[in-house]
Amino acid sequence: MRRFSKAQLKEITLGLGKSKPRFLWIVRSELDSEELNLEDLSPERFLERTKENGMVVRNWAPQGAILSHDSIGGFVTHCGWNSVLETNFEGVSMVAWPLYAEQSLNNMILVEEMKVTSELNKSKDGFVSGIELEDRIKELMDSYKGNEIRQMIFKTKLSSKEISDQNGSLFVDLTKLIQLFNQKETTPSS
Repeated sequence: MRRFSKAQLKEITLGLGKSKPRFLWIVRSELDSEELNLEDLSPERFLERTKENGMVVRNWAPQGAILSHDSIGGFVTHCGWNSVLETNFEGVSMVAWPLYAEQSLNNMILVEEMKVTSELNKSKDGFVSGIELEDRIKELMDSYKGNEIRQMIFKTKLSSKEISDQNGSLFVDLTKLIQLFNQKETTPSS
């Protein structure tokens, strides 16, 4: 699992601090959580300045439960498969920040094909400036493009709910697959 460097965390504090949305930030870094002090990274007293509109959690939070909450207006995601599925199923707009593995392919599909994501501009080594993060968050939350993304992701949410209900194709196909698997398990081999 790739984690952010001190320099990248500092840029995130700058971008979140200036973009002004309410936020929940799950912080993972290359540093041990005991070693990590966000106030040391940000000369502008990030935690103090953002305490009225933000919350920082160390290492882990229940992503599915968070994404299903009605107050969530956007999600900065690494575009991992579970994040993509959960975000689309809950109809949450995204800012894409792929880090490694299949995430770049997922990002391309979300941005270019599905048009449900805004993409961060990164340097060749994957570094994202605070200004870039701020701009993409503002774009997602308060712009024509952000509105288009929200409309597209809402359609995706409706489609996801439709195919996964008890008569939907996903539910029916998974049920058939499970039944097939169970038949093979109970059939004696010769």
